[in-house]
Amino acid sequence: MPYSIMLDAGHGGRDPGAVYNGRQEKDDTLALTLAVGEILQERGIDVLYTRTTDIYESPYQKAMEANAAGVDFFISIHRNSSPEPNTYSGVESLVYNKSGIKLEMAENINEQLEAVGFVNLGVKERPGLVILRRTRMPAVLVEVGFINSETDNQLFDNNFNDIALAIAEGILDTLQMNDNAPSAPVSYTVQAGAFRNGAYADRLQQELLYIWCRRILMNFHWKSQTMDTEWPGRILIRFLVLGLCEARWPTRDVEWA
Repeated sequence: MPYSIMLDAGHGGRDPGAVYNGRQEKDDTLALTLAVGEILQERGIDVLYTRTTDIYESPYQKAMEANAAGVDFFISIHRNSSPEPNTYSGVESLVYNKSGIKLEMAENINEQLEAVGFVNLGVKERPGLVILRRTRMPAVLVEVGFINSETDNQLFDNNFNDIALAIAEGILDTLQMNDNAPSAPVSYTVQAGAFRNGAYADRLQQELLYIWCRRILMNFHWKSQTMDTEWPGRILIRFLVLGLCEARWPTRDVEWA
């Protein structure tokens, strides 16, 4: 069964996001989100979007959409901004907390974007962001460079396809690593009965132990396969089991096989 991912193009509609020299974050995020989604779909991922046009939805609405869709992962794409233009540059990813597969995915996305040419500013915790706090699945918010950095904008425009591929590869690498991880051993519990009265439970336990003891004595191969004699080691085992049974149930007849 393929993985499902909801991609969120940050902001939209009446919310332009960060703005610099007429450039609006909502436009960059929508174009990049659609490009990333196309690559993921080509790789067999089931992709859903919070928006594919210039509309506004609150972060809470987007989180609820993802929860209702039951997707496996939520990725929100944004552009960063600083108080003063051309002060900072680079990519960073935000997560609710630094644990689990969301952290691995954020780190992988950052590393892929670093290979394109961005400065890797790392992964940061943002538990106060609604989009990360209210989603029930692993969620990552990716800040793809500073919109008020000429360096980052040049990288964004000149390497747009490589950036989309880098984000997609970071996601896919994480999913592949997760698929290849050894699975935890499966264990099962068998219940023989359930009682309100503890005395009945103890009685059943004693009955099962008695049956087990008889089975050992009846089914153990006491005879040697080459001669009609008992092996010395098995004689010792036989006496030990018989002694255990007689000590546990002195009033019962425990038969020799």
